[in-house]
Amino acid sequence: MMSFLFYLVVCSFFVSRCHAGCAEVDSQTEAVAGEGFLLGCISCKRREEVSARATVDWHFKPLQEDDFRHIFHYDHPAAAVLHEDFSDRLEWQGTLNGDVQIGAVYIQNVTFNDTGTYRCTFHRTLFLPLQLENVVVEKEVELTVVAVANRELTAVISEIVMYVLIVVLQLWLIIVMVHCYKKIWDDHEAREARKALKAQGS
Repeated sequence: MMSFLFYLVVCSFFVSRCHAGCAEVDSQTEAVAGEGFLLGCISCKRREEVSARATVDWHFKPLQEDDFRHIFHYDHPAAAVLHEDFSDRLEWQGTLNGDVQIGAVYIQNVTFNDTGTYRCTFHRTLFLPLQLENVVVEKEVELTVVAVANRELTAVISEIVMYVLIVVLQLWLIIVMVHCYKKIWDDHEAREARKALKAQGS
């Protein structure tokens, strides 16, 4: 779940669906049986200002098999699941227009049979001023399905850093409060001393 949320956060920050910017982020590779999993696939255009149209195909090769199966096709606005093993389990999570740069799909209810190699293929047509240019981009994701999620080292380190920061911030607040209280008390003592001197003078 942490990996899925992390991927979504990274995509939302660095990949804009209105093409303000694009960064290619690798997909997570470990899914938990019985849960959902986002298969990530991003292919950025070399020149954002050039109009383009792309379709995306996903193929799957099960563990210990040699051939890929065509399991999904997206040609905006139509998305089609092409293999019965993934029927009602694949959902398009990519770009919602014809100029596709995010080709992610979400697998619902992951099973151990989903372990294997996933190939994402972009078929992109660039509408250049003088001609059309066809580009094919392929990316692969080696997916492992486990019974229980393994905590990633980065997640553990992030959690430790978070707790350390919380402790440091609390200590800093205590120090600031003590310093402010001491300053207020010193000001109060100084005022009282001045009042005492005035009273003696009168």
